Amino acid sequence: MARWNQDENQLLGRIAQAFGGVPRGRIRRLKLGVGDDAALYTPRSGYETVLTCDWFLEGTHFLRNKHPADAIGWKCLARAVSDVAAMGGISQCFLLSLALPWSHTGRWLDEFLGGLKRASRRFGCALAGGDTTRREQILINVTVVGEVRAEQAVLRSGARAGDLIYVSGRLGEAELGLRLLKNNKAKADKNDPLLRKHLYPMPRLLLGQLVAEKRVASAMMDLSDGLSSDLTRLCAASGVGARIEQEKLPVVKLSAPFLRGGADPLKLALHGGDDYELLFTVPKAKAERLPRSFEGVTLTQIGEVTRQKKITLEHAGGRTETLIPRGWDPFRQSSR
Repeated sequence: MARWNQDENQLLGRIAQAFGGVPRGRIRRLKLGVGDDAALYTPRSGYETVLTCDWFLEGTHFLRNKHPADAIGWKCLARAVSDVAAMGGISQCFLLSLALPWSHTGRWLDEFLGGLKRASRRFGCALAGGDTTRREQILINVTVVGEVRAEQAVLRSGARAGDLIYVSGRLGEAELGLRLLKNNKAKADKNDPLLRKHLYPMPRLLLGQLVAEKRVASAMMDLSDGLSSDLTRLCAASGVGARIEQEKLPVVKLSAPFLRGGADPLKLALHGGDDYELLFTVPKAKAERLPRSFEGVTLTQIGEVTRQKKITLEHAGGRTETLIPRGWDPFRQSSR
């Protein structure tokens, strides 16, 4: 393994240099970024600032010997930006806190920064600063600053009985990718389409902005921990319940080998995390304003908000059961 003789100032310099090519037009409201004690950010008149942060931890959210470094860089920013998308916002800049072992300050760091920079460009979210330290486990924390027009942010708390429930994309693909990655002894193949959504998720920024600008949604959040868990949170915030129709769920299409191996498309869709799709509710009178797809992503109506404060799953044939939240929970021993 190569050894790297450098101090923290040199490491910070490499990070700053890696992001030196981010176009000025993407930086928007960031007046002062990397290189001083703190960044300077000027919000636009008529906008509110959106703030969010997200941990990305070795052993919990990624595996050093399985996940490509550039995918770790991409995903640590995508996860946090997805929270901005969930409120209908625009991402602006981010702070990176990074702890890593000395052995990973060479090629691994370069590849990590390469993926992070690609995500930064794709999401229009410039590096504004952060902090570094040395630790044997890799720990990453990303704080994102975004904007949303004043009084236009879509919250979790606005759903009302009778509203229709929608999701974007297909549910369970990221969880399927994680299972495939764990079952494969080799490092992940970045070009495997079955791993794509797990390794390189796409936060639905433009869709979130569309929903907010058209004032279509009464409530919205992103699907990070799985539909069963995240829908429970949205309903709790709104003081309502929900009825989900199994046949309407946009599940993954699995080939016979996967099915024989015990993979269940319904369970993947209900409980699989890391999809970073949008979950939102729409009053019936506004549903016609919503397109069936947006930017190539299908929008699917999967159920309805109810007055009764419980969440039920209606199976084909009419059988109904209470939907228990079984998505990702870091404090539950059997979360994965």
